[in-house]
Amino acid sequence: MLVSSLSTIVGARWVKVRRPELAPYDADGLPGYRATPSLAVLPGTKDELIAVVCELARQGVPWVPRGAGTGLSGGALADDVVLIGLNRLTRIIEVDPVNRLARVEPGVVNAKLSRETTRYGLQYAPDPSSQTVCTIGGNVAENAGGPHCLKYGVTMNHVVECEVLLPDGTITRLGGAYREADGYDLLGAFVGSEGCFGIATEVTVRLVPLPDAVHTLLADFSSVNDAAHAVSRIVATGIVPAALEMMDNATIRCVEASIYAAGYPVDAAAILLCEVDGVPDGLDDDVALIRDACMTSGARGVRVATEAADRLRLWQGRKKAFGAMGRLAPALVVQDAVVPRTKLPDVLAAIDAIGARHGVRVCNVFHAGDGNLHPNIPYNADDADESARVHAAMSEIMHACVRAGGTITGEHGVGLDKLPYMDSLFDAESLDAMCRVRSAFDPDRRANPGKVVPVHACREWHGTRASRSGARP
Repeated sequence: MLVSSLSTIVGARWVKVRRPELAPYDADGLPGYRATPSLAVLPGTKDELIAVVCELARQGVPWVPRGAGTGLSGGALADDVVLIGLNRLTRIIEVDPVNRLARVEPGVVNAKLSRETTRYGLQYAPDPSSQTVCTIGGNVAENAGGPHCLKYGVTMNHVVECEVLLPDGTITRLGGAYREADGYDLLGAFVGSEGCFGIATEVTVRLVPLPDAVHTLLADFSSVNDAAHAVSRIVATGIVPAALEMMDNATIRCVEASIYAAGYPVDAAAILLCEVDGVPDGLDDDVALIRDACMTSGARGVRVATEAADRLRLWQGRKKAFGAMGRLAPALVVQDAVVPRTKLPDVLAAIDAIGARHGVRVCNVFHAGDGNLHPNIPYNADDADESARVHAAMSEIMHACVRAGGTITGEHGVGLDKLPYMDSLFDAESLDAMCRVRSAFDPDRRANPGKVVPVHACREWHGTRASRSGARP
């Protein structure tokens, strides 16, 4: 019996089978989807994890890996299959300050890693908004970004090696900590594979020096269009900001009415948060150029924070914006798409018109510097009419982004949520190629079944019954 064999490996306490024990795994950070695992197993060591995956392989059982459950695409949901929880694998195995590397287990929390490396004057740069709870393993699975990815890059730019547990129980190493691996870039294929290729048991990441000086600018605008044009003007100066974020009035008001209030002007149609860092010499010149770009674009004012406490307060409002939206409605659609920077004004205007046409409230907060949009709609999932309008609006928004030359995800992944859009973005040959790459890692398709690539494109129907109130057919 599966429960008995897994209990022998990890201990009965760490195999969850009762419905109340499984309830916390019903959803990830995108609350509209629901799926219940057949059981959850929580290994406490790498050896236990390997033994669990080997046992599941022996019995031919499909499974889904899960970290902190902060994902925003339904990617970590297990629909009547085994869920493997990785949140007990929390060791920072090694910090190598000389070579600026750290080796960690997948359950290490993102922010904890940077806290541990600050003593060496180093940090782990990728900083998703959920960084205080999300894990490095989950960041690798989703190729997570964050506000500071504009200058520093996303997860794949900082992962140099992974020890990977393949679905058949085999251990392999991808990449190289101290030299580039020979042959194909299999590490590049694995990062962002959303748990469909295997599990990273150890992750070696690149660390970067803490900047000598940091200045954070807050510019407020009387129109979203002006703020969007300011983004292109800032980039045109030749400066690469560490971060360049945008929030609209709906989001500003939501944040300022919450415990995360950051002092944003509630009468602004939009604000830009722009951060520059580096050596002190020349940083004031960068600030002056960015200020001029904002004022030329119609900013009402620009203020600069140089003290750590002031900067942290400004960033708290941005990073906790999704949490603040929980006050508006019991459910929230958090969307993720990317468009060319120059198309931001047109696409934001289209999003506003779509929201108005469907009678839903859209809150925009996003990585403006790289065109990574996050239109969010708070709603009541128990209201069938409202749910239908919300999902119709989101479908139109996603297709508008694709028509603008964009794509359907920048950092949240495809998971379940973006499956309906894959056919509109990729032709049958491209989808088939994705299936064949997946088969090279997992020939039996037991790892995270029914995610990322539409199952009909792989000429099979493993599928998933995970559902969402008012979801698209």
